[in-house]
Amino acid sequence: MRIGSYTLDNNLMLAPMAGVTDRPFRQLCRRMGAGLVVSEMLSSNPRVWNTDKSLLRMDHTGEDGIRSVQIAGADPALMAQAAQLNVSNGAQIIDINMGCPAKKVNKKLAGSALLQYPELVEAIVQAVVGAVDVPVTLKIRTGWDTDNRNGVEIARIAEESGIQSLAVHGRTRACMYNGNAEYNTIRAIKRAVSIPVVANGDITSPEKAQEVLNYTGADGIMIGRGAQGNPWIFRQIQHYLATGENLPQPPLSEQHQVLHEHVANVHAFYGDYSGVRIARKHVGWYLAEFDKDRQFRKTFNGLEQADEQLNALDDYFRSLHTRETRQISPAA
Repeated sequence: MRIGSYTLDNNLMLAPMAGVTDRPFRQLCRRMGAGLVVSEMLSSNPRVWNTDKSLLRMDHTGEDGIRSVQIAGADPALMAQAAQLNVSNGAQIIDINMGCPAKKVNKKLAGSALLQYPELVEAIVQAVVGAVDVPVTLKIRTGWDTDNRNGVEIARIAEESGIQSLAVHGRTRACMYNGNAEYNTIRAIKRAVSIPVVANGDITSPEKAQEVLNYTGADGIMIGRGAQGNPWIFRQIQHYLATGENLPQPPLSEQHQVLHEHVANVHAFYGDYSGVRIARKHVGWYLAEFDKDRQFRKTFNGLEQADEQLNALDDYFRSLHTRETRQISPAA
């Protein structure tokens, strides 16, 4: 799959998620087989560009692969400036956010709120495309609500305005993340435009990835929540699409290694104080299948030191390994 002048390693992408797709997680998913990883959403408001949060989101030090950065806002001129700033900071692709359903974003007429105003969509896209020399992509939902699914109209505007690839989440803004994603609109969008279309929403298994690709005709798939605590989903899907066979879940030893490394990288990236707090949600996602009564999570969330968190994870996985060994022992 190509986006402008860039050829991706494969057609599997990590969706941009605020508070999740930071540099440690992007690099992990990239290593696990994602062909493209997209940064957390960055505001187009210059007043927040020098905050600690924004500076970390703009930090691409040491990143391999194609650097795609998502920007959000409602003012065409400010969006153009934000695109230029991020290109100067190393972005190789600029992605425009018109898919976020969060109220705090929508009340500023950004994210999926823009889908109500096709003329403003066109003005923003044209401003950003005209401001930078790198490919510009767009992420949208199927519409504002189920009575106003105007995704095909927005897709045509995007193509005519120079967008190089379009990712579509199969829900309206009003749907938030409730119910099931629908793929009829994505299928219609794919048939309406010639630029690459990427399907997003509820893709949590290799079988579902294949099903969505077959039904929509999309050029690629984008995975968001399905990758939280499950970064190996990318290599599992890649293997299934190539062979039709399912890879088993990683052994406990690998899951331990990946989680330990991820948490350590979060500590290093954010510093001990913030890193300890940010690590908690990732650990909760990773261990959801093991820690069903949430007892370990409760204990882990009470830890205040980075080394305490890493030691607790090591102890927990040792106990899981002991339990697994007993279950498969002939004497069990």
